[in-house]
Amino acid sequence: MVGRPSAHVGSRRVRRWLSGSAVLAGLLLATLSLQGQAQRSADDGPRGLTHQPVPVAAPTVFEDLYTFRTLAGFSGAGTADGTGSAARFFFPQGAAVGAGGVLFVADTYNHTIRQISAAGAVTTYAGVAGARGSEDGVGAAARFNYPQMPAIDRNGVLYLADEDNHTIRRISPGGSVTTVAGLAGFSGSADGPAAEARFNRPTGVAIDTFDNLYVADRSNHTIRRITPAGTVSTIAGTPGMRGSADSTGADARFNFPSAVAVDTTGLLYVADRDNHTIRKINGNAVTTFAGTAGTSGSADATGSAARFYSPSGVTVDGNGNVYVVDLNNHVIRKITRDGVVTTLAGRAGFKGSADGTGNAARFLWPTRGIGLTAAGDLYVGDTNNHTIRRITAAGAVTTVARQAGSGTADGAGAAARFNEPWGIAVDRSGTIYVSDFFNQTIRKISPDGLVLTMAGSPTSQGSTDGSGGTARFRYPRHIAVSATGTVYVTDSSNHTIRRITSAGDVTTLAGLAGASGSADGTGTAARFSFPAGVAVDSAGVVYVSDSGNATIRKITPTGEVTTLAGVPGSNGNVDGTGSAARFDYPNGLAVAGNGTVYVTDTDQSTIRRITPGGDVTTLAGRPGVNGSDDGVGAEARFWAPTGVAVDGAGIVYVADRNNYTIRRITPDGMVTTVAGSPEGDANITNGAGSVARFFNPVGIAVDSRGVLYVADTDNNLIRVGTPTTTGQARRR
Repeated sequence: MVGRPSAHVGSRRVRRWLSGSAVLAGLLLATLSLQGQAQRSADDGPRGLTHQPVPVAAPTVFEDLYTFRTLAGFSGAGTADGTGSAARFFFPQGAAVGAGGVLFVADTYNHTIRQISAAGAVTTYAGVAGARGSEDGVGAAARFNYPQMPAIDRNGVLYLADEDNHTIRRISPGGSVTTVAGLAGFSGSADGPAAEARFNRPTGVAIDTFDNLYVADRSNHTIRRITPAGTVSTIAGTPGMRGSADSTGADARFNFPSAVAVDTTGLLYVADRDNHTIRKINGNAVTTFAGTAGTSGSADATGSAARFYSPSGVTVDGNGNVYVVDLNNHVIRKITRDGVVTTLAGRAGFKGSADGTGNAARFLWPTRGIGLTAAGDLYVGDTNNHTIRRITAAGAVTTVARQAGSGTADGAGAAARFNEPWGIAVDRSGTIYVSDFFNQTIRKISPDGLVLTMAGSPTSQGSTDGSGGTARFRYPRHIAVSATGTVYVTDSSNHTIRRITSAGDVTTLAGLAGASGSADGTGTAARFSFPAGVAVDSAGVVYVSDSGNATIRKITPTGEVTTLAGVPGSNGNVDGTGSAARFDYPNGLAVAGNGTVYVTDTDQSTIRRITPGGDVTTLAGRPGVNGSDDGVGAEARFWAPTGVAVDGAGIVYVADRNNYTIRRITPDGMVTTVAGSPEGDANITNGAGSVARFFNPVGIAVDSRGVLYVADTDNNLIRVGTPTTTGQARRR
């Protein structure tokens, strides 16, 4: 994923990349990763999905200012039982194969264990969708808290890591759930009897022929063993000590080990995620089997010459072949007993949802659990596609259950597909323009929801100017449309600003593709560094948040670029005029009718305001303090705000990404929450006010009627919010 994983989010998880400087680093890595050279520390789950305490100070009371519906796209997420594509999952993160080809799936964000028959019928085996907890019980009486990667023994008993409960759970063939080791809600690293042992966000389990259970205790950076008698011990690594050392027992070091597998001889294999390596444990002696610690990439080769990019899942067959879910490469890899690494399915750096053989297949952040049949077929949770995929020994990939939400199809409403829509703008006629980030395209949506590709190609990135499908982009981010219908796009990884006519003719307005920098000048003489936000005023003047330079730039209609505020390379949070001001990671951008510019300073979690004369002030939020409070000015709290829009009355609207909410700011700085809930899980619910749910909304636009348009990025949807009352959300 271009961009970085976000921080853990309390009861929910938002990944891989929600704040600005991380996104910037990720944009650079996106370019490098296609060459097998990306260097990034991955997160612990599907893209956008992590979890740590949310700093929420005061709950919000909603009075249903906006009712949201889905205009275009298809998310793919849900919780329905059914056969094949009628079933729904929500970020499944692991599968185990039982007798007769029955699959058991950790449906992580539904907090359930699902069962898929050999005929493809999906049922809920244990837990209740959306109901998190830690209760033991039978079937629907049980509760889980982000269950991960099941393993199954020869008697049909399932074991799994219940990550946010910090426990290891067991499910009998009749669906009776019990806790094997650990205490729900209590993290730690203590060895000892099962009830006294403690774990810290365990994610992977494996079982050997002697019924010993092995655990990848991710946040302890250790590998644990649970004997049949229930005694827990640490066989490798030292709790809290990250590293990459090959050694014996406590002297070995891991860096967020995410999965573990055991072969018929008792050898263990570990997906050492943040070291980008596969480790092998013989007894308690740890060696590096493939990859080089600290060096990410996608190279097929032998042993240390091979490269991985945040490997998160691992399994091993009866012949000693190891299979790896290579998370950030979006591929499945195979390692022979001799350490020869090849790519079995998918193409490194190319995301999607296509079935096919070998590098024709596409995945979207497949994570962690990987099941293996006696016939050699693999089953993988294709997490961000919300699907289960089957991979034959020859690398032929098919979708077992669920229709993927991401893609690139044109069409009306739910028939359309996006791949992380980022920026959004609306013109006077109600036509919507979307920068489809990972499809490398610009999309156009009619008021009734018909989606067409306006420019670019989803199969090819580049920097070519041209008409329609002949043009090329490299990770286009935000987008703006002028009163005359001209579209402007920040082509981030090309470090350029592109212009598109209503006929689809693409030209480069300013900057030089592939040449980053900070120079003012005209046209190709100017330089940008990962430009993010863009806005255009009534006179055709374009404003750009030049994120990598931490500045705000201004471009005349003739292409002359000047710096309006900030100093290149001097990050900070200082209010002031022109070069006296400082930004940390300026992102979304909007311009009002009076020439006032609004900026989301994402990494500071603030909204900044710039007068036409270049005077910068902080409109709302407190620098560096995350939260979700409504209030006036510095009393309000945001968390990685990304998109911003302003209406004719000077009301500002913000896509508050890590809070999963839409916020509203009056000219005097009063912040209210008009849709979504910072206290709920990411989801795709339509409805009014706090009933609505989003998943990392990035782009936002507002039309002359006050209707809001939101790029619900990780749901791959375009949402529309209609004003319903004149009430206001307020703090309780």
